[in-house]
Amino acid sequence: MNLKRVVVTGLGALTPIGNNKDDYWNALVAGKSGCAPVTYFDTEHFKTKFACELKNYNVSDFFDRKEARKTDKFAQYAMVASDEAIIDAKLDLDTIDKFRVGVIWGAGIGGIDTFQTEVTNFATGNGAPRFNPFFIPKMIADIAPGNISIKYGFMGPNYTTVSACASSANAIIDALNYIRLGHCDVIVTGGSEATINEAGMGGFNAMHALSTRNESPETASRPFDATRDGFVLGEGAGALVLEEYEHAKARGARIYAELAGGGLSSDAYHMTAPHPEGIGVTAVMKNCLENAGLKPEDVDAINTHGTSTPLGDVAELKAITRVFGDHAKNININSTKSMTGHLLGAAGAIEAIASILSIQHGIVPPTINHTTVDENIDPNLNLTLNKAQKRTVNVAMSNTFGFGGHNACVVFKTLDE
Repeated sequence: MNLKRVVVTGLGALTPIGNNKDDYWNALVAGKSGCAPVTYFDTEHFKTKFACELKNYNVSDFFDRKEARKTDKFAQYAMVASDEAIIDAKLDLDTIDKFRVGVIWGAGIGGIDTFQTEVTNFATGNGAPRFNPFFIPKMIADIAPGNISIKYGFMGPNYTTVSACASSANAIIDALNYIRLGHCDVIVTGGSEATINEAGMGGFNAMHALSTRNESPETASRPFDATRDGFVLGEGAGALVLEEYEHAKARGARIYAELAGGGLSSDAYHMTAPHPEGIGVTAVMKNCLENAGLKPEDVDAINTHGTSTPLGDVAELKAITRVFGDHAKNININSTKSMTGHLLGAAGAIEAIASILSIQHGIVPPTINHTTVDENIDPNLNLTLNKAQKRTVNVAMSNTFGFGGHNACVVFKTLDE
């Protein structure tokens, strides 16, 4: 089968360390932490009192009052990031065939803020079922791509992928395949999440997943460090415009990178814990390389899932060593979650953007907050600790994994004309 080539022509980001792609990138390179005490609710009775919230995000800057009331935060974030990506791609919305433009989005949870508000209001009321008429359409995970397609009139494939924290990486891979097979010319893809509320924080605390480093929140997300104690909740969105290469070339589009391939696998091991030997992670990276037609020695950088959990970080690095062998020591390995926290269903999207911009700028952002060597981690690996490193990046891989054993991997490369 003659598969189409797929390139990236637009990027948009709304993150805890930058409200657009340029500010996000500059903060990554500078090693800026987005973690601080929670401002959205009173954390007095919570084990964890900090998160990576958005900074200086004002809903009124993007939505009128009526529109904002009908839209959950996760869907708002999706709209903001996708708007930036579409503008960045310079698509001519008057001439493009909108039946061949799709929106495939990722969200692990969706409108949890709306769900919490409506159920709490019902529970504390008089028992009458007086729910907001927008309760369901605000909450459902598929409403984000729905809203994007409605705004722009995109009439191609439109849906949400849900695979926990792998959701937006799954969305990117689905978008890749639709374009490769010739079904679409353009797809807006990515992911968004907004879980920093009592239900989100309380739920993850109950399963002992979150860091409780309350005395020093800015250093709480510390992937690969021996003293790591859990991940940090983040929120926001990342959006990519993927486009068939000849279509992009014909309109003179600026191309960031080529999306060379993607891989999927399952741990088939545990509801929340990763396989300790990284068997599923090994498989997903091998699948991705094969799908992209690349060899292990082609890879220059890997943005790991790297959540700062005791089990997950070690398992992933074991898998990297297994897949890449001696070449692993030549790869710049990092975790941008050390700065952004874990954006759950949006993680794959914003980390894919970081990988693409590493190719563009020849810089690999650091893994910050590392102070103590973990004896369970191979000391020969270059984990890009505490300071960004300049290098030529021709091929960059991004790993994203989710509860339920979902593994997704995407790989980008410089464009070969």
